[in-house]
Amino acid sequence: MKNPIVELSELAFHWQSCPLSDGVSWATRRVLLDWYATTLPGAVRSPCTELKHVLDKGLGKAYSYVDSDFVSASYAAFINGVASHTVEFDDIFKDGGYHPGSPTISAALAVAQQDSVSLEALHRSIIAGYEVGCRLALAIQPAHYKYWHTTSTVGTIGAAVATVMLASGTQEQIMHAIGIASSFAGGHQANLQGKGMTKALHAGHAAQAGILAGKSALAGVKASIDSLSGLYGWANATTEATVNWDNAFDGMYEWTPITRMTVKNHGCCGHIFPAIDGVGHVFKEHQLTYADIQSIDVYGYDATKKMCDRPSPEDAQQARFSLQYCVAVYCLTGKTRLHAFSEETLQRQDIRDFAKRIQVYRDEGLSALYPSVRSSKVVITLNTGVVIEHHQKTRKGDPEDPLSDADLVEKYRELTEGILNDSQQAQLEYGVLRSKDIPYF
Repeated sequence: MKNPIVELSELAFHWQSCPLSDGVSWATRRVLLDWYATTLPGAVRSPCTELKHVLDKGLGKAYSYVDSDFVSASYAAFINGVASHTVEFDDIFKDGGYHPGSPTISAALAVAQQDSVSLEALHRSIIAGYEVGCRLALAIQPAHYKYWHTTSTVGTIGAAVATVMLASGTQEQIMHAIGIASSFAGGHQANLQGKGMTKALHAGHAAQAGILAGKSALAGVKASIDSLSGLYGWANATTEATVNWDNAFDGMYEWTPITRMTVKNHGCCGHIFPAIDGVGHVFKEHQLTYADIQSIDVYGYDATKKMCDRPSPEDAQQARFSLQYCVAVYCLTGKTRLHAFSEETLQRQDIRDFAKRIQVYRDEGLSALYPSVRSSKVVITLNTGVVIEHHQKTRKGDPEDPLSDADLVEKYRELTEGILNDSQQAQLEYGVLRSKDIPYF
């Protein structure tokens, strides 16, 4: 096998000129619309509402959806990246446990707007950024995730690749951008799982640092050929287990990750999705309401238990990682989307009381299938004493159970309601899905 940094850079460079199938082109338009769906609601929320008052915006032609103004590409990538990771609706490459859209698209769109490139060039840069980032995630996961946040670490490298692609960079420049980005990549689990507001900044930093890495490579700065996979390189330094490069390159040039994305259907941690979908299935099949329920036991894989067993979340960020809260909101309101994490909903005592009826357990069998399979088993005990068991084998929105185009548009319209008026929604939707030009608004 070639040095992985060479392999990845050649793979990315392939997307400079290879034919784009209708399927790949449409998948790229879908991820871009989904990026807007998650970025615009994040743009009017904390921490962006605080950050925009203290950061140097610079001058440029990139658009900040937080400031509604033209700014430097560096600032736009950062602030839009933060916004896109705020409300927990950004896309997922589930096999790699990675959210590529927030860092990759935030960087690519900012640079594309700044440099006035074509829509095709933007699409190719996003495809290549997804390709490298997602395949790199396949090599290091799930061990990397013990201490590191892939959206921040791997995202920096994906953003760097996209930046070089937009300048029609060479394979060698892409290679050095990957290596430089590996030294910029950071973001640890304490700021993901713990209290605070830093998690969203991970995506913004990845987008901004990726641009810096890409521009440095374009300027002629070179990285060590061993910076990615050498004994003291990034992959080994951030992964306790053996790095699985064979897994990363399986099917290379036969399929591309952007066609296998998960579109989030719920506004919370993806490890909670199988539980929500499983409970929803039982409610629908047996025509139940929350008033019928005595208790709900959820059996999930390792990450479900470790990250999402939070019976009493104190704020919206913790609530998005609380399986008990998210399932309770779904049972009482029928959805776990933006309204679920409003201050009004967070204060509802009936939801808090119902959450106490929900328990989370680790299942050995489900854990062994992770990360390629994200499933759950739910055991619902009714007030009558009847026990209903259901194995939820998929998550709605995963490639195995995808959101339709209509579902995606409905999500986009719901999440941008009140931020864009009807005309603006339609204009942006058309611009992303149908236009031949790069969308701005």
